Amino acid sequence: MSGPGGPGPGGGKLDINRAGVSELEGALSGIGRRRARGIVRKREELKGFNSLDDLLHVKGITTRILELNSQRMTCRRRPSSEEAPGGSPSQQGHDAPVPQVLAEEENGVQAAWESEESDCSGVEGGSGPESDGSRVRVGQEPEEPAGLGGHGRLEPASSRVCGAQEEEEEEGSCCSDEGEDGSDVYFYYTIGERWIDYLERTEEGSLIRHVRPKMKRKSENGLDSRALSPGKKLCKGSEYSRTLGPCIPSPTTTFGDLRNAKPGQGRRRRIPSVAPPPELQDWLRTFQRWSGPEKLLALDELIDRCEPSQIKYMMQVIEPQFQRDFISLLPKELALYVLSFLEPRDLLRAAQTCRYWRVLAEDNLLWREKCREEGIEEPLNLRKRRLLSPGFMYSPWKFAFMRQHKIDMNWRSGDLRAPKVLKGHDDHVITCLQFCGSRVVSGSDDNTLKVWSAVTGECVQTLVGHTGGVWSSQMRDNIVISGSTDRTLKVWNADTGECVHTLYGHTSTVRCMHLHGSRVVSGSRDATLRLWDIETGQCLHVLMGHVAAVRCVQYDGHKVVSGAYDYTVKVWDPESESCIHTLQGHTNRVYSLQFDGTHIVSGSLDTSIRVWDMESGNCLHTLMGHQSLTSGMELRDNILVSGNADSTVKIWDIKTGQCLQTLQGPSKHQSAVTCLQFSSKFVVTSSDDGTVKLWDLKTGEFVRNLVALESGGSGGVVWRIRASNTKLVCAVGSRNGTEETKLLVLDFDVDLK
Repeated sequence: MSGPGGPGPGGGKLDINRAGVSELEGALSGIGRRRARGIVRKREELKGFNSLDDLLHVKGITTRILELNSQRMTCRRRPSSEEAPGGSPSQQGHDAPVPQVLAEEENGVQAAWESEESDCSGVEGGSGPESDGSRVRVGQEPEEPAGLGGHGRLEPASSRVCGAQEEEEEEGSCCSDEGEDGSDVYFYYTIGERWIDYLERTEEGSLIRHVRPKMKRKSENGLDSRALSPGKKLCKGSEYSRTLGPCIPSPTTTFGDLRNAKPGQGRRRRIPSVAPPPELQDWLRTFQRWSGPEKLLALDELIDRCEPSQIKYMMQVIEPQFQRDFISLLPKELALYVLSFLEPRDLLRAAQTCRYWRVLAEDNLLWREKCREEGIEEPLNLRKRRLLSPGFMYSPWKFAFMRQHKIDMNWRSGDLRAPKVLKGHDDHVITCLQFCGSRVVSGSDDNTLKVWSAVTGECVQTLVGHTGGVWSSQMRDNIVISGSTDRTLKVWNADTGECVHTLYGHTSTVRCMHLHGSRVVSGSRDATLRLWDIETGQCLHVLMGHVAAVRCVQYDGHKVVSGAYDYTVKVWDPESESCIHTLQGHTNRVYSLQFDGTHIVSGSLDTSIRVWDMESGNCLHTLMGHQSLTSGMELRDNILVSGNADSTVKIWDIKTGQCLQTLQGPSKHQSAVTCLQFSSKFVVTSSDDGTVKLWDLKTGEFVRNLVALESGGSGGVVWRIRASNTKLVCAVGSRNGTEETKLLVLDFDVDLK
């Protein structure tokens, strides 16, 4: 049976015209005891509320609090029969319910209780002509009182116990005893899901009804008030029973910690038949002295010795304590901290729980942390926050996260739109490719570079000036640097197509370069490296020491690392033009390098990959597993992805030297891997077999083909790839004329859908 403000015609909502202080405080968010008292006072002042909006007349109740709890409350006007329960005993029938009043002594507010009936034994008698036939029925689970631990006073009744008492006493459900002050004390316990109900007759002849919350709380003499099976009726005497005055729930707990406000109002008397065993207190004291693991072991042993009915009772006691909306009870900062541990998918589901959870789940700082975890950059519209609906703000960080999720899904499984086709360079090979923003730059052995718009697919500029094939390039904003077989480097303005500087100095093909800020390091087949200032066109330093062609170079602004055909890797201080380390170990040409400031990773024709410590020059790991030349590598956050001429791609942890994944299987490349790039979720690889494949970085599973040339397998090749968050640029062609040389631009953005 529900409490006064409990479920009813309102669909299980709290009736603000019936609920008491503790119900209002416990069931509504943002309503403390002071505001709950204010609601009850205002209700008495207004003779009942007419609508939920009447709560706004209560001091401290704001529109936000009202909106937050609107789904939990209802306002039902009580009929006159409820507001003034019927008549004197002489006007009531044989089984007429007796009105009960709950006195909340703390604030002086008296809330009318609904009278209730029981099908169990009760107390006979009463005043008036029909007193001999009237009966107060007790024993049914009481309705939830307006105040926890409150008590109501019943109308005077005779001291005779009902005729059923003798039978019931044998079962221990109802008994009487004489109080220490000479008053008769009748204990009739009903233990339901939440409340314990019992009566006491005072020496004035009236009955006091006591209702207390049922919770796992020991009394001073050690008995657990819930150590009974559900529904069982208990008979207790005065020594072991205590009449509770108005009890106030502790503000720091939800489930108990009730204290007697007036412990001297009455006493419970111990009934020998239910007295705890003398060893219980000793066992409990021993239990408290044990450590956490020892307590858990004791509980395990105790559970093993319990009967199924006792296990069921424990479940009924424990489970409700974990079925509370604890989030709404926490301060907002703590609630957000708890929600921050949820995965984004779970966070979106939590937002559908209730209005308050949605408010929390829309928090901008919460989604900023989710974006940081995913490496999502700050949204451009961060300051443009707008109101979505009353009480809900648009979150730019959530929008950025959701947009990125949709983009990832487009890469993984979205429909592949027809790519933009950028035709140029005739039938020549595209030797180098750069992509930044909306600008694509391709270099070819036809001696030119072309600047393309990735948005329109148009060729914006053709950079003409080299007298030999272009074999290396770098780009920053609108500045393009190119290296050629004509032994020069050129600095170009991509917007105008103008050659800003021609850098002379190398005596052979400029095969590799690396740009950092306004400085670029070039490596040549003349076995030297040169450091240039691209703003002035001046050669700042010349690094000499290799005895064969320099094939790859990395520069972080402080140190230069180079790999050459002399089987060595060298670490340079460009300012002093000195070689700090010569890293020896490879037994064939070094073709690829990666450098993150701490580790150097080199790939060689000897099929091995070596990880070196930059400071000491020591070889930390030799990564074995590939069967041929490692043609391309990329390093990020100690994760290395390597592509090999043996058609496989491997993912390594350079801290441990362990191979995490090998991207192979039925869908693997059928020829040499030509290029690769990876992000936090995906690996994109291209091959001589004319395909571009997408792989899952964490699992190593093949996702799908992004590009598959019709001429693949018969000469069609994907030479180079470059990818951004939303676009993929592929340089394709063939060595035998079966595929036209061109660039393919694939778009995975969601804004265009």
